[in-house]
Amino acid sequence: MPATAANDVDVAEQYWHYLERSKVATTLETNLESGLEPTEVANRQEKFGSNELTVKAGKPAWLKFILQFNQPLLIILLSAGLIKALIGEWLNASVIWGVTTTNATISFIQEAGAEKKIDSLAKAVTTEATVIRGGKKLRVPSKELVVGDLVTLTSGDKVPADLRLVKVRDLQIDESGLTGESVAVEKELGQSGDLVLPQETPLAERDNMAYAGSFVTFGQGSGIVIAIANKTETGKISQLLDKHIDLTTPLTRKFNEFSQNWLLFVLGMATLTFAVRLGRPVPAGVSAFKEAVEPAVALIVGAIPEGLPAVITVTLAVGVSRMASRNAIVRKLPAVETLGGATVVCSDKTGTLTENQMTVQDIYSGGKSYSVTGTGYSPEGEIQLNQLPINVSQSPTLQECLQAGMICNDSHLEFKDDDWIVVGDPTEGALITAGKKAELSQQTLEKSLPRLDSIPFESQFQYMATLHRTPTGKVLYVKGSVESVLSRCGSSLDTEGNPVQVDRDQIHHQVDAMAGQG
Repeated sequence: MPATAANDVDVAEQYWHYLERSKVATTLETNLESGLEPTEVANRQEKFGSNELTVKAGKPAWLKFILQFNQPLLIILLSAGLIKALIGEWLNASVIWGVTTTNATISFIQEAGAEKKIDSLAKAVTTEATVIRGGKKLRVPSKELVVGDLVTLTSGDKVPADLRLVKVRDLQIDESGLTGESVAVEKELGQSGDLVLPQETPLAERDNMAYAGSFVTFGQGSGIVIAIANKTETGKISQLLDKHIDLTTPLTRKFNEFSQNWLLFVLGMATLTFAVRLGRPVPAGVSAFKEAVEPAVALIVGAIPEGLPAVITVTLAVGVSRMASRNAIVRKLPAVETLGGATVVCSDKTGTLTENQMTVQDIYSGGKSYSVTGTGYSPEGEIQLNQLPINVSQSPTLQECLQAGMICNDSHLEFKDDDWIVVGDPTEGALITAGKKAELSQQTLEKSLPRLDSIPFESQFQYMATLHRTPTGKVLYVKGSVESVLSRCGSSLDTEGNPVQVDRDQIHHQVDAMAGQG
């Protein structure tokens, strides 16, 4: 790789909002339309590393085990065991040490196992970004982004890195995590399409920038990656806040408070016992100190409930085991007690209750109802009428319907790791899959009907529209909710593809019937 500006420049020190987008692209040696070449991406990944925040190294295993003894009752029991050993009572010392060690071992094994499971889950869950490399739109893990990558954003996306925006279309981003402002910020590039701001512009007012960790709430856009990992604004905040905080649960607080109060009482009584016995006369040849210390130690060992830590640990371990049988991972044993007080658990639906996959199962077109076999994004399946497979080319209305779903679409399918995945929106992926089952090709349609313009789907409008050039003129495809599309229709097609008066009641009836199937 040649000595380039992208390698030499310190991206953290640049005022990217102050530079024209062409200057940004030149500085980072990237292309505003085709992005970086794959070979250049590999070189930059090797030089700059991955787009991941630095995680503070955890404690070594031996230290985690030692910290299991950091409880008032266990400390005094260990001390009592030591005193027993010093006066030669090894059996009692071994019993005391055995109880405390068993208690610490149970906690250590549980927490170590939970951390391994959590680490494996963290590796399995990856955030992805849509990037243009070598002129091709790809879906890649966010950690693989490099400075100079051209990233596209759509409604619902999480911004994967700090970006200098180069294109926007009604783009609004929630930056509350950075600025505290709850209202989404509207991004713009001015009438010229290349907004340049003064150097001193505050972060919250940089309309030509998008920052890692924020969320796209509306519109579309694209931008050049100008900072990754710890160099992002979020990364800088993370570095400042990277301090260890010990969290306690109600159980640990109550246990520690009881331990300290009881410990002070027992030590007081033991000290008094030692002083009284030390002042008494003893037979000749008998150590006065030993005669005094033995009842004091016996009082300490007898008064301290050495079984209490073990009972609590075993009880919590049983609770953790029962949680694990229900696929719930608990890192810290005392957390089970706190979790037991929870009355409402809020969880993200996608990936928890659902698989984040959509499948077209039924189609109503031209007055007929069709069924679609197959699940997921695999094109294996067929279109059926009355449970018999049909040739879609012989049904012009159905073919037009499937064609509209494939071409009025900003997503595409990829075969990766022996599975079909959608790059983009799951619903759009389902429409493409349905078209593939009818042997339609999205690439062929895009070439024969090149797109001229588009209106992206937004929740407040409930439709998406794309304008295409045809050999005879132009055609506009629209897809969206039944209400938004029907309100813009004056006619529909019958089975043979002939225009007829649209039967709104019949369409609503079919929609209700499909919705009733769940």
